[in-house]
Amino acid sequence: MCVVAGKQWKRIKEKISDAVKEHIPCRPANCSCHLSVLQQDLQPFKGGISEDVMAATVQRGVGTHYQIIGHKLYREHNCMFPARCSGVEHFILEVIDKLPDLEMVVNVRDYPQVPHWVQPTLPVFSFSKTSDYKDIMYPAWTFWEGGPAVWPIYPTGLGRWDLMRDELEKTSPERDPLILLSREAPELVDAEYTKNQAWRSEKDTLGRPPAKGIPLVDHCKYKYLFNFRGVAASFRLKHLFLCGSLVFHVGNEWQEFFYPQLKPWVHYIPVKQDLSDVRELLEFVKENDGIAQEIATRGKEFILSHLQMQDISCYWERLLTEFSQLLTYKPQRKSSYNQIVHRASKTEL
Repeated sequence: MCVVAGKQWKRIKEKISDAVKEHIPCRPANCSCHLSVLQQDLQPFKGGISEDVMAATVQRGVGTHYQIIGHKLYREHNCMFPARCSGVEHFILEVIDKLPDLEMVVNVRDYPQVPHWVQPTLPVFSFSKTSDYKDIMYPAWTFWEGGPAVWPIYPTGLGRWDLMRDELEKTSPERDPLILLSREAPELVDAEYTKNQAWRSEKDTLGRPPAKGIPLVDHCKYKYLFNFRGVAASFRLKHLFLCGSLVFHVGNEWQEFFYPQLKPWVHYIPVKQDLSDVRELLEFVKENDGIAQEIATRGKEFILSHLQMQDISCYWERLLTEFSQLLTYKPQRKSSYNQIVHRASKTEL
């Protein structure tokens, strides 16, 4: 048994060692850590974005149309999720004095809107996507407000990222195998479903009553934390790293703008989407606690260093500035649009 385990552990240790050796830490200055994502997302539009293409994008109704004219922000009247639009607008207004005139369509739905086969490629901003989509990723509204409600512990969303950072420092069947493993081998993992908006009966929680919801701060009591996607990317991945716990990140299909600089085996433990390797990985980290703690520490340090609120504002500024340079025309303000102005800051969690 020990010989077999030793061979298994050697293979995983080599993966970790190779990943750490190959990893080049990104530069913290001027949000340059995440610029490769910005450049890649804008690449399909290097030939320029015409007024006709922008008009067609607005006409499709795939997002909310914004205009920045004379350092003022204007928006069409309707927004499907007002709190989400407000979260987006907070960051745009923070940097608006530095922005040239431009207009854009911002999708605040959970799902991306521009599959790769759509021609011409429509310039739509979305918070998350897979490689099958050409949406332009932006920092999600949840860094400020408009996050998913989690009843009863977060009825208005997870709360501001900067405040949650401070506090933490002091519905998918993919989860089923982890729940079942917990029941079979409770010494390895403690996992149960909680009751969410989609819960209808105990059939949804594999035949048992739903577990009580746990505030994010209490997640930090646990040595290992699992991140699963939701409808799209999970809003809470960034929060999990702050606990200093070892993060197991399941699947790699869904992305947010900061994901690509988080490296498997360097900052987190990657887990196959079907969880077929999860038992082996849990046994490995239990037997190799020092290595596990090193990964957890690197993950936490990355988020603390490269996902501060100034990094979010900086990314918005650079994204919109470079996007504006792709427009082949000068946007004209639509008189029916309302000006969006700063609101009083929210300070509650």
